[in-house]
Amino acid sequence: MRKFIKRIFKNSRSSNDGIFFSTIEEILGFQPKDIEIYKRAFIHRSSNKTDLNGNAINYERLEFLGDAMLSAVIAAHLFNKVPAADEGYLTKMRSKIVSREHLNELGRDLSLIDFIESKVPNTHFGENIHGNVFEALIGAIYLDLGFNYCENFIQKKVIIPYVDISKLEGKVISYKSLVIEWCQKEKKSFQFEIYEDNSITGERLFGVKLSIDNKVIAKARATSKKKAEEKASQRTYFALQNKIDSK
Repeated sequence: MRKFIKRIFKNSRSSNDGIFFSTIEEILGFQPKDIEIYKRAFIHRSSNKTDLNGNAINYERLEFLGDAMLSAVIAAHLFNKVPAADEGYLTKMRSKIVSREHLNELGRDLSLIDFIESKVPNTHFGENIHGNVFEALIGAIYLDLGFNYCENFIQKKVIIPYVDISKLEGKVISYKSLVIEWCQKEKKSFQFEIYEDNSITGERLFGVKLSIDNKVIAKARATSKKKAEEKASQRTYFALQNKIDSK
């Protein structure tokens, strides 16, 4: 009887609602209770939606909540999985699992960008939109069904398919952080010299020279200062890998 009532309720939805409901149910692996919460997880701020009190309606608050839930579940998993690890190790491993790069990969795998409601074309979104919406989806699960369902989803979609402790131990999150940490340990001076470097096509690029002890080790160009610094740091790491890895 209960299943029959649910089926009637589901079929009484509009066509779009029914498709969205079925898709979310397929992604989650269980049935949502309040589909409106999940809709909010895909509303981009460009939609300029507000509630009756004038509060913005978009995925950003759910993203904040989902980030906290994801971090807590991953922390608990590592705490139990690696009983001999100290705080520093656990923190680094958690950072690798919930890195922006990894979350973007998870969001892309689930094609979450296809459901975003926005006044901006999908092609104009930054790369991090995939990870942001993935976190918002986790936040929606927590609001709708509570922590246990949230934890089960993270186990199924993140931990089981992606978390391999031995592989993660060798994964570098930030070459810039790695190089800076090595320089500080070895008491070496370092400097990132940044300058604008427009390409032949007129695209605005940023060039970076990374010097260690007043010697230029690597150069790089990218569309942002942050990306250029990371690329120069990666080249520096490979140039000095034997020295850095031996410490």
